[in-house]
Amino acid sequence: MYLPVISELEPIARAAGAAILSIYRQPFEVEFKQDESPLTSADKGAHEVIVRALASLTPDIPVLSEESDAGVMQARLGWSRYWLVDPLDGTKEFVSRNGEFTVNIALMEEGKPVWGLVYAPVLDKLWYGGAGLGAWRIDEGGTVAIQTRPHEEGQVWKVVGSRNHLSQATLDYLARFGDMEKGELELISMGSSLKFCIIAEGGAELYPRLAPTCEWDTAAAQAVLEGAGGSVAHLDGSPLRYNKPDILNPWFVAKA
Repeated sequence: MYLPVISELEPIARAAGAAILSIYRQPFEVEFKQDESPLTSADKGAHEVIVRALASLTPDIPVLSEESDAGVMQARLGWSRYWLVDPLDGTKEFVSRNGEFTVNIALMEEGKPVWGLVYAPVLDKLWYGGAGLGAWRIDEGGTVAIQTRPHEEGQVWKVVGSRNHLSQATLDYLARFGDMEKGELELISMGSSLKFCIIAEGGAELYPRLAPTCEWDTAAAQAVLEGAGGSVAHLDGSPLRYNKPDILNPWFVAKA
């Protein structure tokens, strides 16, 4: 089975990041899709960079991106192996200019991510890995292996949550782990797939997502987290599956 080599994929992610930052550093216009989610020329530019580069690197592996057209969205239902890409995960963070957005690239096999890369252009940090392969972070200090740190009894739960989508259902779910007002839970608000990466490198232990996401939002970061020893599953514990007829994910929990 083909597995990516980071020396081949890192330049693609960084090129997409450069395309995003070229827009981020100047005034830009915001469009809105049918679901009212924002869209910018940075999303489109990063999409073009990644799709073109992946087609050159692995011409036999098709690419599904959040910005793919309807024809690709239909064709992907017949794919068992493909790249799943979110060229700019966290467009709301991009629009608000808080830096908490990422480039997500995942290799999918038979309905699950086997390898993933998450790159944060503003932070200039990159995470990559896959289940059974390990996980790593690349930053100004070099490349280091990362690993989750499961919760220890008696310690405060460190929970990551969405900056824009912290639903009442999520708060109700968290109540079973402790009382936030009593300091039994520490909530770290963060945008995009960075939430998975924080868990993967041991900075938090839990990320319940009881609000909408799409498959391209989670695949790459799930691979990184699983490579670091964590897990992502439905609320009933069953695995998160991909390439479903409905591209929306069900509610899930990511854990160290």
